[in-house]
Amino acid sequence: MLRSKLTAMAAVAAIALTGCDAFDDDDDDDAVVVDTTVVRVLHASPDAPAVNVTIDGLSFNGVDYKAGTQDIRVPGGTYTVQVDGLTPGANTTVIGPVDLTFSADTRYAVIAAGPVATIAPVIVEIPDQSPAVGNIRATVVHGAPAAPAVDVYVTAPGAALGASAALGSFSFGNSLGPVEVPGGEYQIRVTLAGTTTVVFDSGPVVLTAGIDYLITAVENTEAGDAPISLVLQDGTGSFELLDTDTPAALRVIHNSPDAPAVDIIVNDDFANPLVPGLAFPDFTDFVSVAPGTYNVKVTPAGDAGTIVIDTDLNLTVGSESSVYATDLLASIAPQVLADDRRSVATQAQVRILHGSPAAGAVDIFVTAPGTDITTVTPNFADVEFGDETGYVQLAAGTYTVTVTPTGTTTAAIGPIDITIDAGGIYTAVARDAAGGGAPLGLILLDDFN
Repeated sequence: MLRSKLTAMAAVAAIALTGCDAFDDDDDDDAVVVDTTVVRVLHASPDAPAVNVTIDGLSFNGVDYKAGTQDIRVPGGTYTVQVDGLTPGANTTVIGPVDLTFSADTRYAVIAAGPVATIAPVIVEIPDQSPAVGNIRATVVHGAPAAPAVDVYVTAPGAALGASAALGSFSFGNSLGPVEVPGGEYQIRVTLAGTTTVVFDSGPVVLTAGIDYLITAVENTEAGDAPISLVLQDGTGSFELLDTDTPAALRVIHNSPDAPAVDIIVNDDFANPLVPGLAFPDFTDFVSVAPGTYNVKVTPAGDAGTIVIDTDLNLTVGSESSVYATDLLASIAPQVLADDRRSVATQAQVRILHGSPAAGAVDIFVTAPGTDITTVTPNFADVEFGDETGYVQLAAGTYTVTVTPTGTTTAAIGPIDITIDAGGIYTAVARDAAGGGAPLGLILLDDFN
């Protein structure tokens, strides 16, 4: 959606530049030359919500963290820039409005950087020119506010750092380059400044000849210990490079009310269960595992001969997943949900999963304390067993959650008061009582604990 909007706006800009005034009617040999500039935008604030970016008449809506735009070519001149965070209730201006002058024949990157409390635009400008034939051009920006000063190496894959020259050393808000090198396969490594202690390693990556790359180091919000990842903008959009050792993250939740405690077996290693003796309604912490495809079997604890779940999981690099053993034992099945553990400073993120086999379809009310639910419509109506709300952004505060059979206001769960904080991530799972049926309750995950 964002890319299509940007493409349309780029087309409008191109039409404006080639419209009826592009040529002088009195002298067909004298073309009117319009000096232009190229602008790229990147959201690099690690705890900020998705944002709308407005540059005079150009709008980039719903740009999320680590998302960057394609190139937009506009006439050189002074533009008013404003960045609005998409917060619950009303959007909040986090940058500007500020007037920025974009000179002709220059490329600009406008990067919303820093934590949301001190977010500010980092402006990078380089000459508007293409790399030589067969080359790439790269500009590297330090956009990770919590990361220290670092050195950047762009080398042939496997080259010894001690025998390689660093592209340069820089700290947050600074940039290196642009530099030109032949297109081909490279390895990008980032070390603590003045050392060969690697804090990020891209592994082999192909940089395509003819491309002018903007490479921004941002705070890593995926699984793993690497403090940063890299966002590459190539003129058509953006993509992220994660550290080569980035794992996947996985947790398991036992939500089968009449099932016994279970062992979770990975790749038939029955002697060493990944999770031994997990009882209803307990759950594990997130654990790091190497990305890949895994066979997962669930057995009653200590009974390897009885397999109640047998499924394959494909865990991708940096993914964060929750695996729920759900439904009654006779029809127990896995349910896999993707998690997002990036904290957003301006709001709480709340997700509710219907995991109660006995409840049937339900309505979910999330209201101010003391609200008579007979006077309001449900926030989520006709939610079937196994459905979930997705992450909903809510302002910090205290709310009352009530779950009712669909079409009624008779509480099946609650009313339960919950207090949530800005920056928190909260997951609530509707469940049966032990053994199945009423009284129904909730499994509370993430920052509820």
